[in-house]
Amino acid sequence: MHAVHIRDLDLNLLVVFDALLRERSVTRAASEVGLSQGAMSHALNRLRAFFEDPLFVKTPSGMEPTPKAAMLGVSIVEIMTTLRQDVVSQARFDPSTARRTFVLCMTDMGELVFLPPLIRRLREEAPNCTLRSVQVPIEQIEGLLASGDVDLALGSIRAAPDDLYQQQLFLHSFVTMVSVRNKDVGESITREQFETMPQIVVSLTGRAGAAYDSAFDEYGIHRNVYLTTPHFLVVPLLIDEHPELIATVPLELGNVFAKLGTVKIVPPPVPLPPFALRQLWHPRFHDEPANIWLRQLIKRTFEHYPDLPAR
Repeated sequence: MHAVHIRDLDLNLLVVFDALLRERSVTRAASEVGLSQGAMSHALNRLRAFFEDPLFVKTPSGMEPTPKAAMLGVSIVEIMTTLRQDVVSQARFDPSTARRTFVLCMTDMGELVFLPPLIRRLREEAPNCTLRSVQVPIEQIEGLLASGDVDLALGSIRAAPDDLYQQQLFLHSFVTMVSVRNKDVGESITREQFETMPQIVVSLTGRAGAAYDSAFDEYGIHRNVYLTTPHFLVVPLLIDEHPELIATVPLELGNVFAKLGTVKIVPPPVPLPPFALRQLWHPRFHDEPANIWLRQLIKRTFEHYPDLPAR
């Protein structure tokens, strides 16, 4: 490629190419880079003209790259990674004017706990920035943090890789959730009731023994596990439909569900050690100004998060 030809390429178009390659959608890519859909389509047309190739074509599953785009993508992704880490990361991050999407990895429980106060803070301090939440298997978290596709992982990730930085935000305790229509359980639940009643266990891995409430095993309590699910939000609905079911969940989540009026929370039959909720990030982005600012914002938001008594 001749030098005069290089000058014909607006390097901002590489940002557009990179976003389209990852999002496979003009709408989502436009949102990520802060363009209108019309401006994004115009940028794509300029890319097509420059490379003399359609680059991305519409399919039922989204905008798929052509063979030429796939080949170019290898180099462009490498260029963008270098720019983000070695060039852009050296610039000062000004939250009041910045336009970017922060991507956070968390569970549906994490969304209930983290997102409401975090959205309030972000809208106050970084009004032009947006959030995207993703939930992925634990074994994929390190790779997503390393690539920059995810900025931070939030939650009680007990098997986090040692290579990741971790910072404790707050501790959470546990409560047992019971249907308000279950008349056998009053203001407390006995050990015999706890061991006898069928239970719902939430586990991101799909194995009951890997769930965070497996701490019960240390007390020799044998749980009657009826259902193991990776989703927290379905738990109160199932308990409402089947009042014989119970579940042990973090206090913050129990308080949210109790407001629905269909379930109540009681102390577990034995004291359980609290679990730490943390934020995790990859060493490659430890010194990136935007990542530093986001970590500090989250720390300030949650370091005094109230551990309210069960009610």
